[in-house]
Amino acid sequence: MATRNITQYGKDPVLQKICRSQLTFDDRLATILDDMAETMYAADGVGLAAPQIGILRRYCVIDIGEGIVELINPVIALKEGEQTGQEGCLSVPGVYKEVTRPMRVKVRAQNRNGENIVVEGEGLMARALCHEIDHLDGVVFLDRAEK
Repeated sequence: MATRNITQYGKDPVLQKICRSQLTFDDRLATILDDMAETMYAADGVGLAAPQIGILRRYCVIDIGEGIVELINPVIALKEGEQTGQEGCLSVPGVYKEVTRPMRVKVRAQNRNGENIVVEGEGLMARALCHEIDHLDGVVFLDRAEK
């Protein structure tokens, strides 16, 4: 495993581009997912999306303290409720803004082996899921921040 460089907002347009679907589930993907987890932990984050390390593919990793969750080609299938709170991003260090997100979400995705999975999250997990999936659509939390 290796720690990757995290792309900084405003310095590389990769963070504002829509990612392509991941079609192959191989050792290269597994290595990148492992590197992403190591990078996220080293930066003391709770999530990291592929474009944050310069890869325009639809996958991300999340750990809110309950163990690593890997999502490939995630799609939010259900949103319920609402929560507003402080949010930050490893690509925008030191900046925190109020962002409104769903209180609960259900996400359909694939795991590193290409198997279909469903992940449900509430509170912080719902926030993290929405934040990381936004990255895959070229959206940074600043775009959703309260004005």
